[in-house]
Amino acid sequence: MGRFVLILLDMLRLRSAPQDVPPGWLFAGTLTIAYIAQGLVADQILGESDGAPRSLLAIAIQFAAIALLLRVRNFEARLPQTLTALAGTGFIFGLFSLLILSRVDPGKPQPDLALFYLILFGWSLVVDAHIYRHALSIKMNLGVLLAVLIFAVNFMVLNAVFG
Repeated sequence: MGRFVLILLDMLRLRSAPQDVPPGWLFAGTLTIAYIAQGLVADQILGESDGAPRSLLAIAIQFAAIALLLRVRNFEARLPQTLTALAGTGFIFGLFSLLILSRVDPGKPQPDLALFYLILFGWSLVVDAHIYRHALSIKMNLGVLLAVLIFAVNFMVLNAVFG
């Protein structure tokens, strides 16, 4: 388990890739459940009224998009490791995000927290791009484009569904 955590931490530093995580659906399923649960707990802590369905839909869109792209590229066997990498890194970014958001005081401006959150968002896009790059055997610039496009689709769908 310790080795697995180190692989995820290395993935955050772009030094490991989805193919480095254990293969199979056990890790993918376990981490996906943990990722979803962490999002639901974060939504309750932050007082989001529609947070649970938003989190579920956002994760579903990202996972469906990568599953479709892996199928199109004939890399379906890479799906469990890719989902493991996305869920594992997403879980870690979710914890960082919760740490930042729990310090927000709506009564006063906090540009330092806004900057940290923006850096965290950019970092998560780069890590997703790194995962997509390895999973789909594409160049990093296409991985970044894909990460931004998946984020944009997610943003538009969530706005359309939840307003």
